[in-house]
Amino acid sequence: MDHKDNQSPQGGLSRILLEFLEVAISSVVFLKGVYPSGAFERRRYMNLVVQRAHHPELRDYIHSSVWGLFPFIEKGLVERVAVIFFNTDNNPVERFIFKLVVNQSYGSKVGEADLEFSLRSFLIKLSVSESITRVLSHDCRWEITAYFRSLPDKSTSKDAELWIPTDTKQWHQPPLITPIKSMSSEPLCVQLYLEHPSLN
Repeated sequence: MDHKDNQSPQGGLSRILLEFLEVAISSVVFLKGVYPSGAFERRRYMNLVVQRAHHPELRDYIHSSVWGLFPFIEKGLVERVAVIFFNTDNNPVERFIFKLVVNQSYGSKVGEADLEFSLRSFLIKLSVSESITRVLSHDCRWEITAYFRSLPDKSTSKDAELWIPTDTKQWHQPPLITPIKSMSSEPLCVQLYLEHPSLN
């Protein structure tokens, strides 16, 4: 029996979402040019050519960070996943935000083809969004940060120990927000937008 057929509707939805986030985050890092192009390889995903991290440590960081969210996505705890770029002073200068709403009570089988078609449009939009981003210095750093609706209880979940509170500096003024793409359908709503510090 196929593994996909043996999953709950939410398990299949979470798998599709996390596969998408892994590819999308790799695409963001490639887009920003933080690493030489040799750190990535061309792959096909959702019938698109995408850039996948080829360097083992980079690929492992993205993969383990994203798939570490699986139990929290299943419980509806994850509100946003961000790829944050920092300057040499450790101040955030750019954030790619994936805002997520997953309807865990959705009882019908997820239409994977429709869902993948919708998510595919995010990857197309990301690939042409370099013009709205800022040029970063070559010595910048980046991280993946997840924002939770409520904190998981460490006493009841070993998975909660994998995530540590962030000490990322916040901006003092509301950020400038540039929408990139959004979708709203049952059982998944996703918004992708870019945040920059305001010019004040």
